[in-house]
Amino acid sequence: MISDIHGNRHALEAVVADGTSEGIDRWCVLGDLVAIGPDPVRTIEMIANLARVEIITGNTERYLLTEDRPPPHPEEVAADPKLLPLYAAIQRSFAWTAGALSAHGWAECLDSLDLDMRIQLPDGTRVLCVHASPGKDDGAGITPHRDEEELGRDLAGADADVVLAGHTHQPTDRTIGGIRAVNLGSVSNPITDDLRASYVVLHTDRHGHGIEHRRVDYDRDAFLAAVARSGHPASDYIASFQRGEQYRYPARRPGAPELARA
Repeated sequence: MISDIHGNRHALEAVVADGTSEGIDRWCVLGDLVAIGPDPVRTIEMIANLARVEIITGNTERYLLTEDRPPPHPEEVAADPKLLPLYAAIQRSFAWTAGALSAHGWAECLDSLDLDMRIQLPDGTRVLCVHASPGKDDGAGITPHRDEEELGRDLAGADADVVLAGHTHQPTDRTIGGIRAVNLGSVSNPITDDLRASYVVLHTDRHGHGIEHRRVDYDRDAFLAAVARSGHPASDYIASFQRGEQYRYPARRPGAPELARA
């Protein structure tokens, strides 16, 4: 189970190598495949060629295929012109990626992706795979610290025993209202102090199942060099994740209790 690759083929290659060494025989990719990264075409090519791969869409796929964009929106820029540089940078970033995908014939493939996928495990466990939360490719999503009642409302009606998601880039393992809510973390663009690629292995047979969070290091210097060569209009922003400048949350083992504060 992988998500939030963001056009980082270097990180994806490391994850695939690690998973292959663990005997993985099926891949599920939960959105945010190529945008906000320097190598969208070779990344989507690699994803499409994974063994027994199933892919769903994320919010950045929607941004690439429609006129939707993350904030700020035009009315917000009109109210506060200081937001114009940010608005322009976002427009250039998604236009660059959309152009590369269209030129190589991948836009139609992205447009065909579903919002979610359901998996029935051999032990009878019902798994729902989404990008952010059931029925949504965006929003607050699954995080370690999100209010339990709010997250419970998002999970209500999932009709599943386990919900797997990405989007927030925060590895998570919580059980709320009888539903196990798991966030895979992100293959790229880390926002914790652990910059390694994060993904989840789902071990399953007719006797039961287990969920294993894994982290994989890769050559970030080579990735930064690829960013510099790419000509991506948001290259410095992309590189800032690999330099640890987008740090927002400390990394901790998913499901671990919070440390007591004095």
